[in-house]
This record gives sequence, C-alpha cells and structure tokens, in this order.
Amino acid sequence: MFLELEAVFAREGELKEINYEFSLQDDGFVTPVSVAGRVVNKTGIVYLEARAGFDYSTSCARCGKPILRHASVPIRHILVSHLDDENDDDDYIIVDNMRFDLDGLVTEDIYLALPPRFLCKEDCKGLCPYCGKDLNEGECGCKKPTDPRWDVLKDLF
Repeated sequence: MFLELEAVFAREGELKEINYEFSLQDDGFVTPVSVAGRVVNKTGIVYLEARAGFDYSTSCARCGKPILRHASVPIRHILVSHLDDENDDDDYIIVDNMRFDLDGLVTEDIYLALPPRFLCKEDCKGLCPYCGKDLNEGECGCKKPTDPRWDVLKDLF
C-alpha cells in the first residue's frame, strides 16, 4: 500500500489512518496480513504506529507437530523526508517524494519479529534420537547405545 504523506508532513497534528490487508508470498502465512494504525505528525515529528496481525502455520522444531498460531507485530518507526547528515541512520525511515510503500516495511518487521524456530510448547521434549518416539507422550524405553570406548571404565567401579 502506498501512503501519500504530504499533508501529514506539512501540518503538525495531522494524521492518516491505516487499515488494510495484504498477502505475503510465503507458505507459512495462512491468512492475509491485517495492518491497522496511523501516521501522525506530533510536534513536527512524523510517527508510524501500527500493528500487523496474521495467522501462520509451521511445524515444531523439536517434535515436528503442526502449529497454527496468531501473531500481532508492533510496527513503530519515525518517518523523515530527508536526513541532514550524509550518514544513513537506521533509526529513521526516509520517505522520498512524500509517497511511502508500507508493505515492504511491514514485511521486514514481521520477519524480524518471528522467532528463529517454533515450538509447539515451551517444554517440548522432542523425539527420541534413536527410535523416533515422541517424548511428550512418555518415555520411549529403547536402550540407548553406549560408546564402546567407555567400557574400560566400567571395570573400575
């Protein structure tokens, strides 16, 4: 979604409401991303304040069970029309020509907010590395192989 922000940058106290949906081209997102918020000029500083909500589907990194969750990601940035010094500053988003493509920024914030791996529950025990049984359902009972190099130490005790 392209935002026309000339009026917001021009007048202190001006705001533009945001309420739209877009689809991410990723298999894990099962619903469109719903973005709601506003762009507001507070004392000459333009703020983007929004939330992106979506449902995603993936599998547990430990046991492989399917996971379906809802996520709500805060989107907060300071928008500027230009920077006075030549160094790029990651604290500000530069808006060229008073038009801004919001989809790219929201997508980036979503991927940065998602965890590196997903778990079905915090204390997921995963699968037995030898027999493959789901350890969340109980102990597997299989005999774990031992390293034969340690057999010599058994005779000491």
